[in-house]
Amino acid sequence: MAEKTLDTLFHDTLRDIYYAERKILSTLPKMARAAQDQNLKAAFKTHHEETEGHIERLQLIFEMLGKNPRGKTCAAIEGIVEEGAEIIEEYKGSPALDAGLLAVAQAVEHYEITRYGTLRAWAKQLGMNDAADLLSKTLDEESATDEALTALAGDAVNAAAQKAA
Repeated sequence: MAEKTLDTLFHDTLRDIYYAERKILSTLPKMARAAQDQNLKAAFKTHHEETEGHIERLQLIFEMLGKNPRGKTCAAIEGIVEEGAEIIEEYKGSPALDAGLLAVAQAVEHYEITRYGTLRAWAKQLGMNDAADLLSKTLDEESATDEALTALAGDAVNAAAQKAA
């Protein structure tokens, strides 16, 4: 068995987030269709476009490593996506649907933020400054998306869910 190093862990975690991003890319259109609030629909569509860029950056990092971009099943994202599907099914037509979708979207963002933050730190430790820069760009976008979702929840979505009760 090959020795497990920070390089190995970096590559494995890169494969994890690559899988996660691709799963997110396929899930965001479903969330946008399910959302009732027009601003939430727009946020999901915007994040879909950003996610395409995240995948492209990850592919560049794989290229820098001399590796083929290949995902590794991410149980965390699978669970969050399943939770989202349950919310869509259970709250369809309900005023609380958008609040539930927002909560799931933020769970995704928080997962991505932790992964990209860790990968950036490891890239710096490993002297992969170009990879660290790409990871920083994505981390900044993920953080901005999380902040936008928080504002959307506070400005409209949570209040709409509460008023209907």
